[in-house]
Amino acid sequence: MTSWICDKCGYKLNADTPPEECPSCKNKCSFVDNSCYTPDCTGKGNDPRIGNK
Repeated sequence: MTSWICDKCGYKLNADTPPEECPSCKNKCSFVDNSCYTPDCTGKGNDPRIGNK
């Protein structure tokens, strides 16, 4: 499962594909994949450096 973060409000969710509307801010958002792919964030599930507001 992929970790996604809303580019408008920062809402995070885990899903195979992101929704078209953010469940939190109710906007049509572009969700950013913030899944961890590098060894320095192993075990966290997502990369905290991506999408921080």
